[in-house]
Amino acid sequence: MVKEKSVGCALFRKNDSEKEFLLLHYKADHWGFPKGHVEQGETEEQTLRREVQEETTLKNIAIMPGFRQYTKYYFRRGKETVFKEVPFYLAESSGGNVKISHEHQGFEWLSFEKAMKRLSFKNTKTVLEKAIEFLKEKK
Repeated sequence: MVKEKSVGCALFRKNDSEKEFLLLHYKADHWGFPKGHVEQGETEEQTLRREVQEETTLKNIAIMPGFRQYTKYYFRRGKETVFKEVPFYLAESSGGNVKISHEHQGFEWLSFEKAMKRLSFKNTKTVLEKAIEFLKEKK
């Protein structure tokens, strides 16, 4: 079995009084948050910032201190079983136009309710639920 680590980001922006979350439509036909592999020598925060910028071109993000949710899952790559661990952080975007990378086929900024319906995987929905709870407590 192969072990891998990525870092993900539940990224939101304020639109009037509502928070909207950025979801990416991956070419494998699922919806999720920006995330990617940790490169050698990188901290989790460096990975998060690099991946958000590579996948969306957004640079101005404020990471919310105190939020970190793990997802863990298995998948098959050819004949190999891969165990992936992904800490997710919560960050606010201060604006800018999203331009997706070649890894994606679309994106949407969605309210919590719409994002919950659009996300493809249960573990990512759990991250979003924890993020909205965290933001409500921070008011």
